[in-house]
Amino acid sequence: MKKLVSLAVLTAVLAGCQGTNSNQNAGYGTEGFGEEALVTDAGSVALNDAYLMAPAPKYYIGSAYKVEDVQYIPMEDLAYNQTGIAGIIPTELGGTKTSNGEVFDVNQMVATSKTLPLPTIARVTNLENGMSTVVRVNNRGPFVNTRIMDLSPAAARQIGINGQAKVQIQVLHDQSIAVKEATMGTTEVATVEPAAAPQPAPVATSGDYAVQVAAFYAEDSANTLAAKMRNYGNATVVREGDMFKVRIINLDAAGARRVIDSLRANEGMAPGLLQNGRWVNADSI
Repeated sequence: MKKLVSLAVLTAVLAGCQGTNSNQNAGYGTEGFGEEALVTDAGSVALNDAYLMAPAPKYYIGSAYKVEDVQYIPMEDLAYNQTGIAGIIPTELGGTKTSNGEVFDVNQMVATSKTLPLPTIARVTNLENGMSTVVRVNNRGPFVNTRIMDLSPAAARQIGINGQAKVQIQVLHDQSIAVKEATMGTTEVATVEPAAAPQPAPVATSGDYAVQVAAFYAEDSANTLAAKMRNYGNATVVREGDMFKVRIINLDAAGARRVIDSLRANEGMAPGLLQNGRWVNADSI
């Protein structure tokens, strides 16, 4: 992969962005609806703005959380390709902090997501006119209506959105990896020795707990991840409605704790936890 931009330049760009306000606006910055996968090629994207690839204050995924009884499970999904309704982030949020410690700028090409890691680089296409742009996902939300994403006013203008529109969101694999590595390289996380990470838990034969790793609309994606997760235990794919959910099942409390710690440390994931089929706090055991 071509080197997109000098890290020295990126660091300087980030250093020039500071803010002191906390994001208290309802619908953003807390810890997809009607989505369908579209098979298209993300292609080569020219990233003209240095801040898109700049290291963030922190790489943030977060644990599973609820908003108004709706549960969201943040996770790293480099194959993310969903459609849904997008809106526009209010301009009055300019200068406020995002969930990963950045400062929201209405003039930058940024966006929100309920589950994608922060930051993530994604291409957003307005399915009503075919126009597309590249954004840096750097905040949680929106938690209103059934919108899958909100765009900064600048990004919305770029693709002809005046209010709401149906969009396709595609995570750009190489660019997202690059910005993650740039961010992790500026934090203490990168200095942790691999040997110190918790080891995968042995396969359990019985137990009341299950660890949910991810949920997909595409069965093939779920099966691929389940095959990888079998290093951590009895990984299986459970279908619930239109979703295919990857879970490591038949765990006792100690085994579930080891799996959760291992997935966080080794895979950068934010797994959820079920006990006898009911959601419980992943840190309650």
